[in-house]
Amino acid sequence: MALKQRSVLPGFGLTLGYSLLYLSLIVLIPLAGLLAKTTSLTWVQFWNTVSDPRVVASYKLTFGMSLMAAIINAVFGFLVAWMLVRDQLPGKKLIDAIVDLPFALPTAVSGIALTTLYAPNGWLGRWLEPMGIKTAFSPLGVLIALTFIGLPFVVRTLQPALEELEAESEEAAASLGANRWQTFRYVILPAIMPALLTGFALSFARALGEYGSVVFISGNMPMKTEITTLLIVTKLEQYDTAGATAIAVVMLVASFVILFAINALQWWTSRGYLKATS
Repeated sequence: MALKQRSVLPGFGLTLGYSLLYLSLIVLIPLAGLLAKTTSLTWVQFWNTVSDPRVVASYKLTFGMSLMAAIINAVFGFLVAWMLVRDQLPGKKLIDAIVDLPFALPTAVSGIALTTLYAPNGWLGRWLEPMGIKTAFSPLGVLIALTFIGLPFVVRTLQPALEELEAESEEAAASLGANRWQTFRYVILPAIMPALLTGFALSFARALGEYGSVVFISGNMPMKTEITTLLIVTKLEQYDTAGATAIAVVMLVASFVILFAINALQWWTSRGYLKATS
């Protein structure tokens, strides 16, 4: 009779208890406090706060630009990850280190750097402005900032999936007459789709909560370039804690629903891939 393998970690009950305690202290209790603070508002007050035209405009900008930034990062993040894994280029290690730059930089530093580049008198903005392309202090500036801070999430999520992808499967597809597009569509994409969706979700979630890098380049113009996190901070500065938590609850619920849908899609694609390979 084989002996039961000894686990390095403590028993299941003790490990589960510590995990739930940690999760409660870090996530569940703060979220419960957020919801409890919102109950100090009546339903009419809550609705008037979260449906104010200025707040609704910030929802549209925040969710719209976050979604667009995540899509852009999914496309170009895949290209960068493919290059880092499959191609042998000079300066490859330097490029690999630059990908992590948004992780290392404080968000305020990122915002100042992007504003310096894209302002009307900036290094790039001075060339774009005469062509009618307004980057800083516009929704496009918000998109640039959110794309900048979200790219590493996609690249670092895709790299392990691409490293595990065997080149023999691509060679087999080519030997059977598949062209490059067919090989990508039927061999590569199904294998990396779960990782790609995970990177997309992480990039999207990071963009929704971004503050420091956006406030500098956006210009913070009400109804135009004002993001929701800035409105929350503004209400806190005005000692309107209940109003700030009301807006935060809407963001929380909407983010949860969107991320749940993305995770469901990820589960569905990974399940389909496992069926196809079994």
